[in-house]
Amino acid sequence: MKNKKEGKMKEYEVVHEIFNECANNQMRDVFFEEVMIEDPEAYIRDRHKDSDLKLEREDLADGTILYHVNTSGMLQRYTFTEL
Repeated sequence: MKNKKEGKMKEYEVVHEIFNECANNQMRDVFFEEVMIEDPEAYIRDRHKDSDLKLEREDLADGTILYHVNTSGMLQRYTFTEL
């Protein structure tokens, strides 16, 4: 039996989009980074510790993982692509 702490670290390109709620501004903030992590959901939860967080995971056929995130009414999306 494997020790749970021996998870497999993976390298991901992460695209974090924050959708603008203003009706006159349809732009969104987009941030890119490369990270070594075990668990994409834990990564998101760690970044939003103080928020009322709702997550919805979507797995795409190409292996990309999308998380649709609602943090206290602010819509965001994280896209994880394994490198």
